[in-house]
Amino acid sequence: MAKKKIAMLTGGGDAPGLNAVIYTLVRACHSMFDCEMIGYKFGYRGMYLNDFVKLDNNTTSGILHRGGSILYNSNKDNLFNYSVVENGAEVRKDVSDVAYQNMLNEGVTHLVVLGGDGTLTSARDFARKGEKVAGGGIKVLGVPKTIDNDLPATESTFGFDTAVNIVTENLGRLHTTAESHHRVIVVEVMGRSAGWICLHAGIAGSADVIVIPEIPYTVDGIVKKIEARSAAGKPFSIVAVTEGAAGADGKPLVEKFVPGSPDGDRFGGVAKYIAGQIEERIKDKHEVRHCVLGHIQRGGDTSPADRILSARYGFKVAEMIRDGETGRMVCLKGGKMESISLEDVLGRGETGETAKGGAKTVDPNGELVKVARALGISFGDL
Repeated sequence: MAKKKIAMLTGGGDAPGLNAVIYTLVRACHSMFDCEMIGYKFGYRGMYLNDFVKLDNNTTSGILHRGGSILYNSNKDNLFNYSVVENGAEVRKDVSDVAYQNMLNEGVTHLVVLGGDGTLTSARDFARKGEKVAGGGIKVLGVPKTIDNDLPATESTFGFDTAVNIVTENLGRLHTTAESHHRVIVVEVMGRSAGWICLHAGIAGSADVIVIPEIPYTVDGIVKKIEARSAAGKPFSIVAVTEGAAGADGKPLVEKFVPGSPDGDRFGGVAKYIAGQIEERIKDKHEVRHCVLGHIQRGGDTSPADRILSARYGFKVAEMIRDGETGRMVCLKGGKMESISLEDVLGRGETGETAKGGAKTVDPNGELVKVARALGISFGDL
């Protein structure tokens, strides 16, 4: 069997568990077959600049538990629409052929891409390039990554459990100060179009109100719950809000537009807005504060559950490399690690049909929402 040279990169936002995937993949590949491994720094930018590091048991030692990525992350480097400066002006160009040639020059036989929708879309497009090269070109495999747990092609993504644990802990900490001062505290957590983190952590952390994108909120609905608690002798409340939550108009608050970012609009400010609206209505009864957890949810050590899940992803990818698979993404289905075509996840399917696309969102009438309501949690809807 010919020696394999495997490259990998981590694109998009960082997520707890990336290092655990790298750690496991390196060890599994070296134990299964003869190979050399490298990691491109800062995602696809490293491919374009040919900036990489060697990956082996020594260079990846001690990273299983660490959050972030030893390869670093970037979410602004789409090589099929890359920002370059020509004649003093910034223009967008397709520089993917340069990156692909860099890999060929280095003798890369396999590329493993860890990322979300944007990163994996480019992985699919690099896999398509391979289809046009004699002998099949570089084999490309994907690993889904998002703390939001909103990818429909897989049951669970690493980083989600860690984020839920962190938010749950912080809700508990805020409970004590809210109760001590008889305050209402509005807590903003991550989640662009799906409220999984807020819902899970809100239940586990005993939030009184959970506001998610899938259930439009009203300030009156939130205030109704706060006043009901006060009447019952509970003069304090915790309101957990997803950053992508929206009112009746269906429009989340946009903090700023970020050029070059795959998401474009950066959501934020909803906790401050809701806190201000609540205070206008109940300022004579309670003080109202807001808190944005932000990137705290991504930081620190990876939870044991996410380390194990990441290790399973990494091992499965090693098996896929061994078995000669390409153009596929590892996924969790029915509790087992399987794989699915990147075309099915992001574009035309293997049968010629178009992939459904879109995020995996919370069912407003699903079991967890019903559980929360049975616990007396409000969703801010009247």
